Amino acid sequence: MDNRPNILYIMSDDHAAHAMSCYGSKINQTPNLDRIANEGMRFDNCFCTNALCTPSRASILTGTYNHINGVRTLDSQLDGRGITFPKLLQQAGYQTAIIGKWHLGHGGFSDPTGFDYWNILPGQGAYHDPEFIEMGEEKTVPGYVTDLITDYSLQWMKQRDENKPFLLMCHHKAPHDKFEYHPKHAHLYENIDIPEPETFYDDYANRSDAAKEATCKIADMDRHLTETAPEHLTGEVRKKWNYQKFIKDYLRCIASIDENVGRLLDYLDEQGLADNTIVVYTSDQGFFLGDHGWYDKRFMYEESLRMPFLMRYPQEIKRSTLNSSMVLNVDFAPMLLDCAGVEIPVTMQGRSFRTMFKEQVPPEWRQSMYYRYWMHLAHFHIKAHYGMRTDRYKLIYYYAEALGVEGAIDETKPTEWELFDLERDPYELLNVYDHPDYRDTVRELKEELIRLRQEVKDDSCDFRLEQRP
Repeated sequence: MDNRPNILYIMSDDHAAHAMSCYGSKINQTPNLDRIANEGMRFDNCFCTNALCTPSRASILTGTYNHINGVRTLDSQLDGRGITFPKLLQQAGYQTAIIGKWHLGHGGFSDPTGFDYWNILPGQGAYHDPEFIEMGEEKTVPGYVTDLITDYSLQWMKQRDENKPFLLMCHHKAPHDKFEYHPKHAHLYENIDIPEPETFYDDYANRSDAAKEATCKIADMDRHLTETAPEHLTGEVRKKWNYQKFIKDYLRCIASIDENVGRLLDYLDEQGLADNTIVVYTSDQGFFLGDHGWYDKRFMYEESLRMPFLMRYPQEIKRSTLNSSMVLNVDFAPMLLDCAGVEIPVTMQGRSFRTMFKEQVPPEWRQSMYYRYWMHLAHFHIKAHYGMRTDRYKLIYYYAEALGVEGAIDETKPTEWELFDLERDPYELLNVYDHPDYRDTVRELKEELIRLRQEVKDDSCDFRLEQRP
């Protein structure tokens, strides 16, 4: 009998941490997700390296940054001939499966590799009566997508070889727009107003033009809603209507995710698998839930950058523990390989954080992280940028050009800098880049940004330290 841990990796699409009650959400309850947190560890500083679905998924699978794995935008496809952690687990004797959203291309070298079984949605997939591609064969399946992905996941676990450990990646489409919920949840949040976030009326004063010019505004999100506001509603009244429609539908989608996570956890309990199964719940990045008056992601602002990450592993993680160290999506692959006793390739840029399960931070663990968004102006007029974050500060450089990247728009804009003091300004409302009190801080952070770019081999530095200030 192989006693290596099973791995159940559950990932949603666009699920912000601040829409989970275990992260202190004021707008909804997620009891089954809370079970993972209550029986395991909640990571409070987990960040993505590119807040976009396709690139983040590539980084999670490969343990590398997007300039290395080649998946920089939504128009990129993952070359399945490369190294991924499922492929390495499969070679080490694990049974492997991925079910649900893939979103890394389909056909040829972009089909999932490293999986004994795969059953994926084409592209974004549909919420109702979705099409699935099962081992290359397309079929339409009646039902609601979150339920169906869970049905297939349970079916695969029931038919697995019980003498081998398994990796199951259960990837939900929800709660991606257009936020089409199951009819049974239509009654949720009826006749109540969901609280608006603190920065809902952000006017983008004291910030970059990049923030002012972004079009991912709640007031203008009609095409991403399942129902548009009555024509007579205008201005702030329309914005309020859009928010209530959006956030209620979004949370109704999450209700289905939470219920189906409960089904998976119950199965592990019933089969006596819970003690030797690693359960992860995460999302591919964060999401603006009316924060700064926005929806969507892409920016390096906190609500977009921050990922929920919950992990239960009774053999190594105590119940109800918290971790505040800086963990990135490129760290997931080496961590899971470490837990399975599989050698971590030197090509992986992330690091295992397994010792954190016992509340021991690895020596010389990162105190800063690097981020890059490549898809210049292509969606919501958001400019290409990169930057770095420490515990206290965030420095963002909008280099604002396409650089020939697939899917980006070739229209160069003026460069800009933003600096936020997260200790004094946790909502990121005041850009202090040009403030004289931060002159030395800017220079230190720029030096660290250069170091980080060199460390991750994205080292074509295109700014000068002597630039203002």
